Amino acid sequence: AAKVMEMYSSQKAVLEVEYFGEVGTGLGPTLEFYTLLSHDLQKAGLKMWRSNSSSDKTSMEVDGDEQKNGKFSNVTVLGSAGDSDLVQAPLGLFPRPWPYNADASNGSQFSKVVEYFRLVGRVMAKALQDGRLLDLPMSTAFYKIVLGQELDLHDFLSFDAELGRTLQELQAIVRRKKYMESVGGHSCEEVTDLRLRGARIEDLCLDFTLPGYPDYALKPGEENVDINNLEEYISLVVDATVKTGITRQMEAFRTGFNQVFDISTLQIFSPHELDYLLCGRRELWEAETLVDHIKFDHGYTAKSLAIVNLLEIMGEFTPEQQRAFCQFVTGAPRLPPGGLAVLNPKLTIVRKLSSTTGNTVANGTGLSESADDDLPSVMTCANYLKLPPYSTKEIMFKKLLYAISEGQGSFDLS
Repeated sequence: AAKVMEMYSSQKAVLEVEYFGEVGTGLGPTLEFYTLLSHDLQKAGLKMWRSNSSSDKTSMEVDGDEQKNGKFSNVTVLGSAGDSDLVQAPLGLFPRPWPYNADASNGSQFSKVVEYFRLVGRVMAKALQDGRLLDLPMSTAFYKIVLGQELDLHDFLSFDAELGRTLQELQAIVRRKKYMESVGGHSCEEVTDLRLRGARIEDLCLDFTLPGYPDYALKPGEENVDINNLEEYISLVVDATVKTGITRQMEAFRTGFNQVFDISTLQIFSPHELDYLLCGRRELWEAETLVDHIKFDHGYTAKSLAIVNLLEIMGEFTPEQQRAFCQFVTGAPRLPPGGLAVLNPKLTIVRKLSSTTGNTVANGTGLSESADDDLPSVMTCANYLKLPPYSTKEIMFKKLLYAISEGQGSFDLS
């Protein structure tokens, strides 16, 4: 994929992908290419992104009455997760900070991270240019950087809410200290006794390393954090997280993006609009509008019992099942901006003949037990679902779930 983007992303022609050993061609394999590449770029083993994975995170600790378990911030470190594990980032992906002195020589881990970000830039730009959708759930903060906006402490809430809230509480203590010193009348002991959730700053056992990244030194030496250097500590954490620690990654991203078209042209968009263009609708459909945006043909009508069952099932899908169904039928797990109403070609449901009988009911109103052994199939290039007339809604649901979970990643029809 990296070689494909390096060779062809700068060309104005629309990129179309075919796979060796598979006869499928057209839009479906191309959308699947972007989807699979999106997933590969989220693997924890690449060490590109911050993660909230409980298996990899380390935490600050507090000795205080309000935090008996000693944990108040889950700031995570990538590392031990296998390459097959995707980064857990419920608020969206944001670059993992690397020290400013990280080894960037050829073959080093950080040099690979920089190349991956250059690839992300090319992929995003080419997807925008060709009108393709990605399955890369970026954070609002990431999009703000792409649009040339500078981040600060308040932006932490959009990618690491717990760390952001903790730093804001620490910042409030700094402001309280300054106020007490400005108005006078407070002893040094009163200032030193300022607490976070019942714990004095000195008792938090913080040092000048980046929370969650013990190998990332914020400054030379082994100084611990106390009430007098707390402001410096917060400033260094913010700088390492949203500025210095991600500068080279974002520079590589911009370089890759600019090889396709000028990234400055995106500044007319907001972060939300950019996410919408790149990743489509997060909420795919509403049950009551499905029938208005789907075409029924070749043996089915909107009143066919199989179609009634299908629409009910689609309306009952969880968000994860919606994404899987959408990828099964179209090749991408999200719908374009505008949803089903603008899907081109229009989603079409047709009757699939049973493999054991001719099944000649012409209008699709009849159901057949002989179809219960068959699975639905699709033509992703035409957004075309071939649905057997299952005898019950329960059987249809079971067969659909099996198909959308197991029938991914292969194109056996041209």
